[in-house]
Amino acid sequence: MPEPHHDVTGSGPVLLLLPGGAGHLMGLEPLTGHLAAHFTVVTYDPLGLSHGHLGEPVADQRVADWSEGARRALAEAVGEDEPAYVLGTSSGGIAALDLLARHPGRFAGVIAHEPPCVTLLPDGAAQRAALIEQVERGRPADGPPTPFGVFLDHVLRPFTAYRPGTGLPRLTVAAGTDSRGRLLHATAEAVARHTGGAFTEFPDGHLGPVEHPAAFAERVRESLLG
Repeated sequence: MPEPHHDVTGSGPVLLLLPGGAGHLMGLEPLTGHLAAHFTVVTYDPLGLSHGHLGEPVADQRVADWSEGARRALAEAVGEDEPAYVLGTSSGGIAALDLLARHPGRFAGVIAHEPPCVTLLPDGAAQRAALIEQVERGRPADGPPTPFGVFLDHVLRPFTAYRPGTGLPRLTVAAGTDSRGRLLHATAEAVARHTGGAFTEFPDGHLGPVEHPAAFAERVRESLLG
């Protein structure tokens, strides 16, 4: 398995951050800065796109590989026994669900924000096809490699087919307030029911971590540290 690229910033309880998309930070630096006021933030970069590997060949991604890489990154950063929290957004939220299922005793609390596990919905196959088509419409014209292109080509399809386990402990599934009435809000509620996790709302919508980083970070702090 490739080297688990990661960065560490801040101080306090350990928080493993799993970004969405292709795992690239993609504008999450302000969120990381706000979180670092309360946590030691370990940011996992599964494909090394923030570490000089953008443009290198990429295979179709597996959720299990992301969760195992996240476990290794956390162990390298803080050791095997340090208690930790997890925040995963979008595809990173799916990796967080898998990580918790594989290591349920390792984490003090896990937040999965709008994980697109759409196959849990009653019409999941149709919803997954529609979601893929919708996201594909945003594909940029041919040009240099981008994290979004990597996400479209190698992450979107395998990750949206993922079905999480049940009975996951210390899990909170979050959806944005602006996502009410939309697919990923309904999906988050379905994930909470399926896994037995708590359901809550966070500020803004799917891009809340990028567009409202201060409010989002405060909601993370409240949810994990009370």
